Formats: sequence, C-alpha cells, structure tokens
Amino acid sequence: MSKKVIITGANGGFGQLIVNQLLAEGHQVVGTMRAIEGRNAENAAKLREAGAQVVEMDVTSTESVDQGVAKSIELLGGLDVVVNNAGLGVLGIQEQFTPEDFHRILDINVVGVHRVNRAALPYLRKQGKGVIVYISSLLGRMTIPFYGPYNASKWALEALAENNRVELSGFGIESVLIEPGGFPTNFMHSLVTPSDDSRNAEFGDFQHAPKATFEGFEQAMAGNPEQDPKNVALAVSSVLAQPHGNRSFRTVVDKMGMGTHIEGYNDHLAKVTEGIYTAFGTDGMLKVAGAEAEA
Repeated sequence: MSKKVIITGANGGFGQLIVNQLLAEGHQVVGTMRAIEGRNAENAAKLREAGAQVVEMDVTSTESVDQGVAKSIELLGGLDVVVNNAGLGVLGIQEQFTPEDFHRILDINVVGVHRVNRAALPYLRKQGKGVIVYISSLLGRMTIPFYGPYNASKWALEALAENNRVELSGFGIESVLIEPGGFPTNFMHSLVTPSDDSRNAEFGDFQHAPKATFEGFEQAMAGNPEQDPKNVALAVSSVLAQPHGNRSFRTVVDKMGMGTHIEGYNDHLAKVTEGIYTAFGTDGMLKVAGAEAEA
C-alpha cells in the first residue's frame, strides 16, 4: 500500500537512496534538506526529477522544522511515515572535541530528531496510526575509538526511540530503528573533526591514529562490495512493508562482520525489556494499538 513519507537529510547518502527506493515502489515522498536554492539546488532538482517533492528544513531550527513538516503534510495530503535520517558523523580523539562541537553534533543527531517528531506527532496521533523510523547506527549499540561524539549521539537516539516506542504505542504510532554499519557514502567524507587542535602535541604519534584507522576501514569497505549503501534503503522499504504493529523494532544492516554480534545483543535486550515490563505489569505498552495480523 502506498504511504506518504517525509525523509530528512535527503540531499545525499542514505537519505537520497531511501527517497529513490520508496519512489520506485510507488510511495509519495517529501525529501527535506537545507539550502534547496543554494548548495543543495542540484540535489533537490534530482529528487524532483525522480518524482519527490522537496521542502526546505533545518533540523536545528524549531521554526524551520515546524514549517517544513506542515508544508510536507500539505503537499502529501497527509502523513504515514517519518524517516529521521539527517545526521552528522565525526572523526577524532574525543577529548579534542570542544563542548561547542558536541553541542552541534547532538543538536542535529538527537535534538533535531526530537524537533521533527514533535512537529509530526500531533498529526499522527490524531489519525491514530503512523510510523517513525530512526536511522541509527551499529555505533548506537557499541563504541569504537575516534567516533566519540557520534557514538554518544546514536546511543541517545536509541534511547529516544525506546521511549517513544512505549509512550506512543497506545496511539497506534510505531517506532522503528535501522542500524547500519559503515558504508561508502558521502557521509563518510563529510565527517566533523575537532575544532581545537591545540592539544595535538600532547598526544604525540597517537594524534594520527584517527586518520590511520579511518583509512584502514575505507580500504576494508572498498574490498567488500556486499557493503552496498542501497542495502539501507532496502531495509527501510522492507520494514515499512511489514504489518503495522508487527514491524521489527531493530534492523541491523551490515556485511562487515559487526552486524551478527549486534543482532545477538539486540535479541538479548528484547528479552530483558519484555521481562522487566512484564514484571511491572506494563508489557502492554510494547504492543501497538491497531496492530494488523501478521501475514
């Protein structure tokens, strides 16, 4: 069934791929981004040519988000799905990131998602049905060095999704997490580095470790054609095709050897969560109102 979808951060990377995949399947899509008349004019034109509508939105501005979501709903004639994709990656020694660096990253990766949700949820709650998709990361389930602020933001995003999952389930609103590994997209080449390099000398040769580690991972990705970023778009499509109320809460997307371990962790956490909610008599909050029968 065709759905009406808003996707943030649609100017490139996973966002653009998700837009194109959903359009190919007959969904109605609004892609949002900043600077659609400026630096992203070409990306906006490509999405329009593919059949999407494009709306200006800066997820760091509540006013921009409120206006962008309202405009998107108007253009779509409704709303079924919000895909929170906009985000920033990082590379560097965590200590070297300034508080201002952290604020910028968290404002986009976490607070920005909350802004978008707050703008969309009154509409979804009123109609008694909807899906919120969060593009998270395997680094929201574990940490690896030199991605500190990003790790922190994705762990926070996972918690945000967990809370919305149970607080909104009674209103027929479903929460879904997509957890990709690292993929060769433009995201990997626009990573935020520490704005303060005054401590470099204190780290000696270790200051070069982030760059060396990243280059090694890039080589590993280049040698693994299965790590195709289109897999993330296909994962979003697959989850949206599942019966409402019975969608996979977490979906891992990775062919680099990390995903299998995280899937085991996710399965264990699901059992722990169900056990604790059952013990407190709140396990009904894990079920989405109006859930459809599984095919």
